Amino acid sequence: MNYTELQAQIDLADTEIENGNFEAALTLITDVLTELDNPENPPHAERDSSELTVQFNAFYSHGMLETKRGDYHEALRIAENTLKFTEEYLPQNITSIWNTLGITHWKLGNFDKSLEFYSKVLADDELKGRRGRSHAGTLVNTGIVYATIGSYDKALDYFEQALTLLTTLDETTFRANVLLAISDVYIKIGPIDKSTEYLAMALALYETLGYRSGIGRVMLALGQVYNSQGDYNQGLEHFGKALATFQELGETLSIATALGGVGETSRLMGSYSDALEHFGRALALHEELGNKEGIGIEFANLGIVYATHDFEGYDPAKAEEYLVRALAISKDLGIKHMTYEILKPLAALYQHEGRWQEAFEQYQLSITLRDEVQSIEAKKQSEHMELRRQTAEREKEIEIAKATAAAKLSATTNLLHKVLPESISTRMIEGEENIADFFPNVSILFADIAGFTPISADMPAFVVIRFLNHIFREFDRIMQKHGCEKIKTIGDGYMAIAGAPIECADHAERIMAAAFEMQETIQLPEEFGEYLPEGASFGIRIGLHTGSVVAGVIGDERFVWDVYSDAVNTAARMESHGEADKIHVTHDFVRLLQNRFAATKNTAHGIEFVKRGEMEIKGKGMMKTYFLERPLLMVNG
Repeated sequence: MNYTELQAQIDLADTEIENGNFEAALTLITDVLTELDNPENPPHAERDSSELTVQFNAFYSHGMLETKRGDYHEALRIAENTLKFTEEYLPQNITSIWNTLGITHWKLGNFDKSLEFYSKVLADDELKGRRGRSHAGTLVNTGIVYATIGSYDKALDYFEQALTLLTTLDETTFRANVLLAISDVYIKIGPIDKSTEYLAMALALYETLGYRSGIGRVMLALGQVYNSQGDYNQGLEHFGKALATFQELGETLSIATALGGVGETSRLMGSYSDALEHFGRALALHEELGNKEGIGIEFANLGIVYATHDFEGYDPAKAEEYLVRALAISKDLGIKHMTYEILKPLAALYQHEGRWQEAFEQYQLSITLRDEVQSIEAKKQSEHMELRRQTAEREKEIEIAKATAAAKLSATTNLLHKVLPESISTRMIEGEENIADFFPNVSILFADIAGFTPISADMPAFVVIRFLNHIFREFDRIMQKHGCEKIKTIGDGYMAIAGAPIECADHAERIMAAAFEMQETIQLPEEFGEYLPEGASFGIRIGLHTGSVVAGVIGDERFVWDVYSDAVNTAARMESHGEADKIHVTHDFVRLLQNRFAATKNTAHGIEFVKRGEMEIKGKGMMKTYFLERPLLMVNG
């Protein structure tokens, strides 16, 4: 084969690596290296640069293959040999192999060496004015190392630089990678809603690309998020999806990580035997790979299980052994966050065993590390970054608005923003047609003015309109305040939703807060009093439910964004079967609120779930329903 054909074979091997077909890729690379090392070929010193580049690319692909499948020691050996080759024959390619060495040392837990090589790359880029794809990738990798060792302020700084450059370059894959990295920082330092926001953006990009490994990484991160919120069934589901994906791809390190995630979720659910099984399998893979960080994590996980008091296999000696071994590894690697997370259960173990001095020492050390890991500077940096991101998005929206005006659509734009949710109108302005979305979990509110027919019977038409405008303006204000979305008014009825078109985890709390404010703050102005029939009273009847909905824009001339599902019908039934000045809710809504309160550790909500008992609901049959109430003390603050 000539050198062009050999390079084509390397390109094919790279494609196989991306698709997770490692054995096929290794066969292709081995064939190329065998051909290049043929004794009949001229010595390297006598070959031209294009021929030498083919050999460099073969070495580089071989190293990346071993990194992808988790054999980091072999990857390091290949990278170091490639460095010697590059220094001698292709010095112009030196930054590529520095980057590879940075990645390999990071994977092995040699963080100082990793940062050393990345710094060389960035310095050379500065010297030669390189601001392309490779430079952005090194910024991302540098940020990941700093995030790994708990220096979140530095990590976010590098991620922000990379994201700005990648947006300019329109590099989709790298942008998804950095969004995923940013979400991981928010998982650690909060707020958790920001983490899910960045994960959604990353997932959309990976799905567009069909990049399965990236999708698997998002599933891992979502598993962590759901666990942090106490939704362990969802956590287990997403870790399971990640595990299945990585097993199909043959990515050993990622398989180990997913096994650890399944184990952690099983532990949180109280399935300790399952947890030990999965932690053990993960540990075996990490030991096989020589991955020090992974070994330390699984030692810690095993120690935590054996330190669990309600585990029938509770073994303080074994727990201490595993935790101390994990602590030694984390300190050796210099991972502050990992050290902090190990110190907490170790201190608790010592306390439970009556070893008070050792418990106090470990506890004090954990507090010191916690303050370092969750530093004020890191939080400030995340806030500043978020502000700059929002500013950039607003500037982009302004540019869209200008383009729309130039196309003589400014009047339509203004109208759309008035009649549709902002995110929906923006999609229409950008040319999207047939807008239809599915939202798996939202909260829905229906409200009605109790006794409206007798109240309005003697009102002049203009007073009826003023009366309704007053009530609905207040409802609109309350919905906007609590992050809910008004859907429509139907006569004296009012419908709103939380969790769409912008998804959020706390939609139940939002709609509940809005409902209470509607009940507690809206008063009928005196100007309407003269029109009320004698003995008539003014009150608001509210119904709430949660479930999935389909949402979309209806109409060609008069646009309406509306939602549809059986959950919507059920919420309407809660209102119609409710009582004045009461918030009538389904059992599903109560259960969701209780789970949310437990997950967020909110013990000061002051909400009472007053059982109404089972009752016949039109079109639904017998249903268990409740009234939401809170004591007068809570109402008056």
